[in-house]
Amino acid sequence: MATGKQRGLAYLGVLALSLAMGVALSAAAGAWSRQLQRDKEEELLHIGLQLQRAIAAYYRSGPAPAYPKTLEALLKDERVPFTRRHLRRLYADPLTGKPEWGLIKGEDGGIVGVHSLLDERPLKQQGFAVELGDFAGKDSYRQWVFLATSMQ
Repeated sequence: MATGKQRGLAYLGVLALSLAMGVALSAAAGAWSRQLQRDKEEELLHIGLQLQRAIAAYYRSGPAPAYPKTLEALLKDERVPFTRRHLRRLYADPLTGKPEWGLIKGEDGGIVGVHSLLDERPLKQQGFAVELGDFAGKDSYRQWVFLATSMQ
């Protein structure tokens, strides 16, 4: 039969174990959260590059060079009599989960680039592909502008 002192020590041991498990789980959750953010950043870079390439292809492929007035125009180019698709589908921004993008308009009102609408600071700060442009050291995902004019 346990005495009062032994029960008190067992209780303290259980509390210490619970505290240690809480700290370990908290650290694991933080690492998992950062990895999830890195994955979303990579997906944003991939989708942004696809949109950048599609806008550049739209510009180059028409009877006269022009940028699309809407992102939907990349799905079916109405400037030609046959079916021409520059993009298979419109992608949602992986960071916000919404289909809205920030649009960069050219002088003619056409879309020359896109960016995320999220204002948070990116984890990735260097090591970007050359065709993306200057993304290094940006303070916000809004500053990651996928500009088709840099591809021409």
